[in-house]
Amino acid sequence: MRFTYTETMTDPAHFLPLARAAEAAGYSSFGVPDSLIYPQESDTRYPYTPQGDRAFLADKSFIETFILIAAMGAVTSTIRFTPFVLKLPIRPPVLVAKQASSIACLTGNRLALGVGLSPWPEDFAAMGVPWSRRGERMDEAIAVLRGLTGGGYFEYHGDYYDLPPVKMEPTPAEPIPILVGGHSDAALRRAARLGDGWMHGGGNPEELDLLLDRLATARRDEGTAGRPFEIHAISLDAYTVDGVKRLADKGITDLIVGFRWPYVKGPDTEPLATKIEHLERFAESVIARVTS
Repeated sequence: MRFTYTETMTDPAHFLPLARAAEAAGYSSFGVPDSLIYPQESDTRYPYTPQGDRAFLADKSFIETFILIAAMGAVTSTIRFTPFVLKLPIRPPVLVAKQASSIACLTGNRLALGVGLSPWPEDFAAMGVPWSRRGERMDEAIAVLRGLTGGGYFEYHGDYYDLPPVKMEPTPAEPIPILVGGHSDAALRRAARLGDGWMHGGGNPEELDLLLDRLATARRDEGTAGRPFEIHAISLDAYTVDGVKRLADKGITDLIVGFRWPYVKGPDTEPLATKIEHLERFAESVIARVTS
């Protein structure tokens, strides 16, 4: 079992020391959030909180995902970074391929690219991208990402993206894992069909087993059940040794953990020293005991 430490909506100055502390404590990955804008008005519900309220996002700081990963990568040497998740279809996939390749090369292949659909129509509007058929756009974007980051010349001719033979330099020495996030049937099928793994977004704890069953069915239907596949999950069971063993038995490979509830209005007032104390205590009481 591997462990991903995640922190979000906090003082940007916390991230570099937290990355160093998480690496030293034995975490495998650092989960990095993605957010572009906050619309003044929106009637869209947030899908991963009980009431769907988005007000907790107001006035919260989000450093651009790839810039933050590059900064944390420069002060660490082993920990992997997993965007959780990058809103892929609102971005030009050629640019994302260049950013991801650059990060992977600079960090020694320490990037696993979590991707998903933004729940906010306002993100699409701000980026000049249609909201309709966003899933199909994302499928093509994943294909472009894989092709351009794989090395050599690549061409693509789809409904949304059209590329003559082109190549990028440098490209990473190893393929960048693409981890697909989302709980809908379409997202689970996309993960099974196109992904190297799936990222669970949290929510009702009782739903995780149902999601895992649906994912397993999708992998069987897509004929991909036998290939290597990462499953990143959020669960209260992650915080005890016995719970971790139960989650491993379900086929989960990576557990995403954090130590405060971030979905509240107002600034994060928890001191950096307290954050480091929490992650170190968990590493001692759980990570060390299940990985020894």
